[in-house]
Amino acid sequence: MIEIGKKLPSASLFKVGEKGIDEIDSLEYVSGKKVVLVGVPGAFTPTCSLKQMPGFVKNADEILSKNVDEIICVSVTNPFVMKAWGESLSVGGKITMLADGNGAFAQACELELDLSVMGIGKVSSRFAIIIEDGTVTSLLAEEGGAFDISSAENILEKL
Repeated sequence: MIEIGKKLPSASLFKVGEKGIDEIDSLEYVSGKKVVLVGVPGAFTPTCSLKQMPGFVKNADEILSKNVDEIICVSVTNPFVMKAWGESLSVGGKITMLADGNGAFAQACELELDLSVMGIGKVSSRFAIIIEDGTVTSLLAEEGGAFDISSAENILEKL
């Protein structure tokens, strides 16, 4: 698993851009910035949509006021779903929604969750990370599908 004090792994993430799908290297994207990166098992899923992400939407201004350059949400799905989910959550320009379409980022971070028994397959586990210039400075990773520590309120305490 990724660790505090180590660089974020390099893996491809995707988002809907002005001319189609933009591919982003995870490490390059966060280098030179202070970011909060939120990983969720699934867009439009109950816990992610009703509990975890609403906290980040509600607290986005306060998080960004703590010298955070960007809040990023990542899930193992496609970029069109992430765009639509972001619109449904009213993230506006406050949270960047990135797709880990092939699960490469979750795998590189060793933050995968196998929900095959539910017909969902391998997804990202639930987590929240503070990253400064590509280095992980705080990691709140959940066990299984729990939602106990990766909240916006807990990230605010770490900032």
